[in-house]
Amino acid sequence: MKPTLLILAAGMGSRYGGLKQADQVGPNGETIIDYSIYDAIRAGFGKVVMVVRQNILDEMKSLFDERWGDKIKIEYAIQEVNVPIAGINDLPAREKPWGTAHAVMVAKDHVNEPFAVINADDFYGADAFKTLQQFLTTEVSDTDYAMVGYILKNTLSDHGYVSRGISIPDEARYLTAINERTKIYRKGAVVIYADENGVELELDENSYVSMNFWGFSPGFFSEAEAQFKKFVEANKEDQKAEFFIPLVVDNLMNSGKVKVKILESTAKWMGVTYREDKPVVIEKIQTLVDAGIYPASLFK
Repeated sequence: MKPTLLILAAGMGSRYGGLKQADQVGPNGETIIDYSIYDAIRAGFGKVVMVVRQNILDEMKSLFDERWGDKIKIEYAIQEVNVPIAGINDLPAREKPWGTAHAVMVAKDHVNEPFAVINADDFYGADAFKTLQQFLTTEVSDTDYAMVGYILKNTLSDHGYVSRGISIPDEARYLTAINERTKIYRKGAVVIYADENGVELELDENSYVSMNFWGFSPGFFSEAEAQFKKFVEANKEDQKAEFFIPLVVDNLMNSGKVKVKILESTAKWMGVTYREDKPVVIEKIQTLVDAGIYPASLFK
């Protein structure tokens, strides 16, 4: 059974200032999602599921169904901002969705096979898709997950801070912990982050980080659902609380239910966290096209 690619594309683009999921970065109007779908097809994935908001569904369908519908099956799942949760009353209205793990949960009815999870606005590289596809077809189970680990210094933006899950491996390169760090940026010769009190602390620039490129079995859905209800009950008054994938994974590791293999990628991350990132991504993709790694047009 071929694995599925689950693309988290419901982000609101608050720092970017627009619908970056559909922004063009390739020489013939390609988006970052297009490159991810192209790499997934080449690697042997059998289906794409996109998690989107209801108000962008039509735009996303018209764009990606036309481009890829004859090459791979594409389905859509809707992540709403304010969702009823069984057994929990008086939830305050939220402005933002509940986070990446909740985004995965809403795709439950669309995924019955091992699957990879990616962000819509991150360019991961062809080799990472091949490596994870191999894991999903030969090693994944309800007790064995995987994460593609990137090197922190290769994932920074020149135009502002980023958030990363600093990932701690053991000697066999299995994940032992994920430390969520926000407001990471380079300051002179070092990489730092600001803690909740605004204190600047240094990070090892060669640390593994999670770029939300995960490999799961379908059993992840029920595990996430069980954790989500407890999370919401504890955080229902916190408008900024987000139910992140690394939180679910960390809880599962700590309980001894799963182990997570880190699949190393030395690729330099590309993404459009900020609008100022876009010209850099365009230039780097053109370099890949010139080198023959991607065709000038993905759609021919």
